[in-house]
Amino acid sequence: MKRRTGQDRNVTKNWKPATLAVRGGTARSEFGETSEALFLTSGYAYDCAGDAAARFAGEQSGMTYSRLQNPTVEMLEQRIALLEGAEACRATASGMAAMTAALLCQLQSGDHLVGGRAAFGSCRWLTDTLLPKFGIETTVVDARDPQQFVDAIRPNTKVFFFETPANPTMDVVDLKAVCGIARDRGITTVVDNAFATPALQRPMEFGADVVAYSATKMMDGQGRVLAGAVCGTEDFINNILLPFHRNTGPTLSAFNAWVVLKGLETLDLRIRRQSENAVKVATFLEGRVPRVNFPGLPSHPQHDLAMTQMEAAGPIFSIELDGGRAQAHGLLDALGLIDISNNIGDSRSLMTHPASTTHSGVAAEQREIMGVREGMLRLNVGLEDPEDLIADLDQALKAVSL
Repeated sequence: MKRRTGQDRNVTKNWKPATLAVRGGTARSEFGETSEALFLTSGYAYDCAGDAAARFAGEQSGMTYSRLQNPTVEMLEQRIALLEGAEACRATASGMAAMTAALLCQLQSGDHLVGGRAAFGSCRWLTDTLLPKFGIETTVVDARDPQQFVDAIRPNTKVFFFETPANPTMDVVDLKAVCGIARDRGITTVVDNAFATPALQRPMEFGADVVAYSATKMMDGQGRVLAGAVCGTEDFINNILLPFHRNTGPTLSAFNAWVVLKGLETLDLRIRRQSENAVKVATFLEGRVPRVNFPGLPSHPQHDLAMTQMEAAGPIFSIELDGGRAQAHGLLDALGLIDISNNIGDSRSLMTHPASTTHSGVAAEQREIMGVREGMLRLNVGLEDPEDLIADLDQALKAVSL
């Protein structure tokens, strides 16, 4: 496959993020196509048996099987790595495949992980249920307080795992402090950066070792496909993650990779406009509901920290009502424009009740400790005119006496 002239790190290192999002990792076939080619193939042919043997032995470059390599997927991996400022990236079939692979590839029975308390429900299932099944000890801490990571460290602690901002409480983790604590002690940090993406926050610049994504969210941005990604050093990706990925098979399809490539072209434009819209909508809601959890507002207790780590606060935040599940569901049912949906990162505005959807698998007492209360609603602000969103929320709030 003929590569586009200039696609080497000596050139791309000087490109700005907006350029990388459109052209990073581009590879062209002999046909010279301008849009990335979609390679829908599971296998590859060889000129002779010796070539096949050489490729499998690692003595010859080239593709062998699409569970291991695919030209379209490889372009996506290179583009995400360039955006992240990482040496390498491995794409996965979903965000949760990325989180699972990033942890299990480096942990074994007898190891210990420290995880953030506020997290996506499935990520808490990993720390609370899956890892202990394999004899991996876990401790959950309030990730807003770096000292709690220090206090939780044991001789067998191997990984810190957390989200920032966290889903759906919008807790912010001090990346420089927590990653510094880990690095000083030889502990690997795995950061879920799905809410911000590298367009708004690059955890590796603050010392993170591994950054994982649900590319389903902002990277696709239009609710079309599932995808995930794990970024790290070449050593981590090729020698620690790849053996796990190759043999367990959480492989991203070429078609889904192609869709995310198209999504990345507009990521910077979308996420910044959606962030602007979110500030307007959150400001309106702050005067109408008991609590708005949004780092983009000065009222958020970690606003200053968030703005030192992020270029903008992103399009996602949560609100809390005093009337519990009944009032929260009532507000959702009264919406006319905003969709009831548990997805995020979409160009359409979406709202969900985490306690009965994304976090329904977490025990009620644990949800309370996490801060995911019955009156909480999570809102993904899209690309619609914010005045239309405010009008829809206004009439829905009135419907539940707010």
